[in-house]
Amino acid sequence: MIIDDYGRLILSPAEAFEYLYSKKSVTLENIYLNDDQSIDQFNNAIALNADSIFSIAKYVEIDESLEEFDKKLQKNWFIPEEYKDFNIVEFLLNACTTSEQLDRVQIELELFVQHGIYELLIYLKYLVDTMRSNNIVWGVGRGSSVASYCLYLLGIHKIDSIKYELDIKEFLK
Repeated sequence: MIIDDYGRLILSPAEAFEYLYSKKSVTLENIYLNDDQSIDQFNNAIALNADSIFSIAKYVEIDESLEEFDKKLQKNWFIPEEYKDFNIVEFLLNACTTSEQLDRVQIELELFVQHGIYELLIYLKYLVDTMRSNNIVWGVGRGSSVASYCLYLLGIHKIDSIKYELDIKEFLK
């Protein structure tokens, strides 16, 4: 079993068989086989017997950089129209009450832009709003994400990284 740089699972026919029968719920959308004959056999059997199951695709190398691939995927995230033009900078800056908080948010926003994950903040705002409106409970904070004050302001976690003097560089390593 191989997971390529783009997060795609590449299996031999034997690995695919074991994978499919060992998982309680499986989606085949991101599984690829490295054997053309097995792909054809599987997809033909599915077409004859179970039209509600996805077919398995042949693994094809992606001819773009990982950065370009990620940007393309981020543009395809489901997000309602009202969030697409949401001013996340204004939201985060307005949530600050001290100059220390303002400085930290500005530093983090620059780092999010440098790392190419600025748009993720908008999606996370939508995600938190959706979870809150549907009474979905999520964790208090986990791993290096608690080092981000912006994520704290968005409600992703409940750990005030300024109060505990957590370095944002821990999150963006």
